[in-house]
Amino acid sequence: MNLVFNVSNHLIDNAESLAEEIVDGVLNRLKLEIPLWEKEQALEMYIDFINFLGDSLFVDEEKVPESLIEWSKNNAARQVSPKGKISEIMVRYPPTREIITDIMTKISLNFGLSLEDFAFILKRINNMLDISLNETVFAFERLSDNYKKKTQRELAELSAPIVLIKKGVAVLPLIGIIDSYRANHIMKKVVPKVAELQINYVIADFSGILIIDTDIMRHLHQIGQMLNLLGIQTLTTGLRPELAKTVVNSGIEMSEITTFANVKQALDSIHQY
Repeated sequence: MNLVFNVSNHLIDNAESLAEEIVDGVLNRLKLEIPLWEKEQALEMYIDFINFLGDSLFVDEEKVPESLIEWSKNNAARQVSPKGKISEIMVRYPPTREIITDIMTKISLNFGLSLEDFAFILKRINNMLDISLNETVFAFERLSDNYKKKTQRELAELSAPIVLIKKGVAVLPLIGIIDSYRANHIMKKVVPKVAELQINYVIADFSGILIIDTDIMRHLHQIGQMLNLLGIQTLTTGLRPELAKTVVNSGIEMSEITTFANVKQALDSIHQY
C-alpha cells in the first residue's frame, strides 16, 4: 500500500505535466487541431482527472470528478448542430485510454507496483473514462432531441406562413414536406390566426409541397372544413398531378374543393365576387 501511496503522490504532484502529455498525445495521434480555448479546457479537466485519480486510490467507492462530467457534456453540446457528429468526440477515447495506460504502465514500473495494484489503478481509470463516454453520448442524445424539436417548431412556422395580400384575403403557401407535426401546427396555430385577422378568403397554395401522403391530405382537408365553418372560404392552388392523385386516393371528394392552377387565377376569381 505504501507503493500505491507513492504513486498517488506522484500523480498529484505531476498532474499538470501528465495532463499536457495526455492532451498533446491525443491531438498528435489523431492529427487534430483544436482552438486554444478548447485545449485549455481539456488540460484543466485532465489536471482535475489526475488529481481525483490520485486521491481515489484510497477510497473504495468509485466516483468521477464533476469537472469530467461537465467537460463530457460540453463536448456533446458542441456537436449538436446540423453538421455535428458525436463520432468526432468518441474517436478520441481509444487513443486517450492507450496514452493514459502507457503513462500508468511507466509509473507503475518505476515505483515497482504489483500487478494487482496496477490492475486496480487501470480499473479506476477505465471506469472514469467509461462514465465520461456515457455522459457524452447521453448528453448528445438529449440535446439532439431538444434541438430537433426546436428545429421542427421553426420549420413548421416557416412551412405554413400566413401572407396577407389585401384586406380580407390571405395566401397560405405550404412549403416543403408536410408531416403530421406541421399539419397539427397549422390546425392549432394558423387557423386561429386566420380567424383573428378577419380574413374572408384563404388561398392554400400547394405548389411548394415536395411530399404529402393520404393521411396528411385528410388533415389538410379537415383544416379547410374548419375554415369554412368559420365563414372563411378556402381556395386551393398549385395541385400538381401527383398531389391531385394523392387527394383522390385519400377518398376526399374533389367536388368539395375549389381549385385553381395558380394564385393569380384564384385572386382573379375573388375579384369577380
